[in-house]
Amino acid sequence: MCGASVLSDRWLLTAAHCVQDTTVYKLSQAHKWEAFLGLQVQNQTNEWTVKRGVKQIIAHRYYNRYTEDSDIALMELNTRVSLTQHIRPICLPSSTYFFPSGQEAWITGWGTTLQGGAATAILQKAEVKIINSRLCNILLNYRVTGNMLCAGVLSGGVDTCKGDSGGPLSVANSRGRFFLAGVTSWGKGCARIYAPGVYTRVTKYRSWIKQKTGV
Repeated sequence: MCGASVLSDRWLLTAAHCVQDTTVYKLSQAHKWEAFLGLQVQNQTNEWTVKRGVKQIIAHRYYNRYTEDSDIALMELNTRVSLTQHIRPICLPSSTYFFPSGQEAWITGWGTTLQGGAATAILQKAEVKIINSRLCNILLNYRVTGNMLCAGVLSGGVDTCKGDSGGPLSVANSRGRFFLAGVTSWGKGCARIYAPGVYTRVTKYRSWIKQKTGV
């Protein structure tokens, strides 16, 4: 299970590591996936939940499974969805936009709420803060590249975890519009002290998204 962000009535954005083949599953094959939009409770659809197949998957060509650099991928739905108050595309920042350290951000997903715990059935959200990249790089043994963004709570206790991969790190502007700052990528455990979560920095891939999707 992975999360994703709605970009348009046809395109989703997720993490490249979600769509890599394993010894058991051929996750790079589009027909293996189903996308549920407007879902809040796992396995409980309602009148505003939409299910779609996936037509194609485009993982970034420079994704590195060892460093997790360029951990970003696109999914094209097999048929368009109607955008509603329950299914809305997130805004994309310009390639030059900078999310400052200390800015409040939101994470969402159905992942585990404790390291080693079970996934949650109800969609969860939590508030975190953007963490200074230099500090984060030191805390995470110099594994953070310029294509990554760190967010979390340095005192621990709040973080994305297993099952949240590919989901959004979003920031609201002064008018309440949400912009996609990051894609949930990796971390050192979950919610540990001085171990922020790491996200793919969306601004670094804005032109790539535009080229592939037109969005």
